Amino acid sequence: MKKLIALVVAAAATGVLVRAAMAADVKIVPQAPSLSPSPWDIALGLAFVSDYNFRGITQSNHKPSVWAYFEPRYNITKDLQLYAGIGGESIAFPNGAAAEIDLSAGIRPTLGPVALDLGVWYYWCPGGECFHNLGAFGADCAANGALPINANTVKANLNFFEIFAKSTFTLNEAVAFGVAVYYSPSVVNSGANGTYVSGNLKFTAPRTLLPDGFNAYWSAEAGYWLLGTTDAFYCSQNAAGTACGGSFPNAIPYSNYANWNFGFGITKSVITVDFRYYDSDLRRGDCNAVTSDHTARFTRDFTPTNSSGFGSNWCGQAFIIAGKVDLTATANLKYLRMF
Repeated sequence: MKKLIALVVAAAATGVLVRAAMAADVKIVPQAPSLSPSPWDIALGLAFVSDYNFRGITQSNHKPSVWAYFEPRYNITKDLQLYAGIGGESIAFPNGAAAEIDLSAGIRPTLGPVALDLGVWYYWCPGGECFHNLGAFGADCAANGALPINANTVKANLNFFEIFAKSTFTLNEAVAFGVAVYYSPSVVNSGANGTYVSGNLKFTAPRTLLPDGFNAYWSAEAGYWLLGTTDAFYCSQNAAGTACGGSFPNAIPYSNYANWNFGFGITKSVITVDFRYYDSDLRRGDCNAVTSDHTARFTRDFTPTNSSGFGSNWCGQAFIIAGKVDLTATANLKYLRMF
């Protein structure tokens, strides 16, 4: 019995010694400190649309347009973001400009379910020419004359800026709605100020109703643009056969108008395909006055702000298909440690 006890004690002692020796050989490797997420992010994307429609008015003469954008972002906190962006779209403007370059900057605070966006947007349309019969508005205008088809006039410089405030309220995973207001002291450099207000509503389909990886949504937007009076450059659009005259000898009071769109989209990863209907209540004669459409024809669309009778189809019904790719560095590119 004594021998058995001695053997048990000896075995236990041997096990302790072995474990101690093994522990002495174990090297403790310090763990690398966890890296905090970078406050920087980048959003970028490409799009192809069958028609570039801006607030109910085509910007591409009802032809396809290509878009691209690049937007660096800095997250001060998880609920406060600064951003600056540049984008571009192909256009077909009456003055011959073929591209619109958009510069933007602002701040995006988030207050619970409410996401705000406060900023400024600059629309730059390089490469335009001036068309006008009078040399009083520049020698190049007199040299070019008015637009040949309809005698409309248009400036070489259609650049302008807007300040804006937008908000989006996310009710739940399925429903979100928002409102926005934009203001410019000179819309499309016409001299007419403009205040644009809009509201939108979006429904997102439950994922259980769709194939794995797909999402779908339905959305609608309605807006109203309150427009002021142009400078003297555009007075000739109201003068039948004279440079300035008619009902508004010095300028054109642009017509206020409503516009709306609704449609649905399908998304898969970073790709979205959107099908949408656009329309406005701007009459063809008033549309011609607002746009200086170089394709406007004599349609007997006489209005108080357009006595020429030329009408434009740029503000009417349009069904537009858009294909988009939208990425963010943190979610899709995963490389922000360079900052």
